[in-house]
Amino acid sequence: MAEVIVKLKVMPASPDSDLAQIEEFCRVKFTESKAKFHSVSTEEVAFGLKALVFVIFGDEKVLNLDVLEAAIKESKDVSTTDVIDVRRAVG
Repeated sequence: MAEVIVKLKVMPASPDSDLAQIEEFCRVKFTESKAKFHSVSTEEVAFGLKALVFVIFGDEKVLNLDVLEAAIKESKDVSTTDVIDVRRAVG
């Protein structure tokens, strides 16, 4: 059973979107999809817009990133999601 480590960028719908609320929503979706939360950071994009960058991990046979991204995009406060890095953890 190999685990994958994923970096996921979540773009809010507007600069006025509540990042804390989006983070909480994403954490719930991670739990529902069997992903384990590791960390979150903010990334300046432009014109006051900040993106959330999550690091999550999970079993590569269980974790379905397409389904997870679709679930996160259900929020009216989320504009887009992008998987920016995927790595297999060995050991």
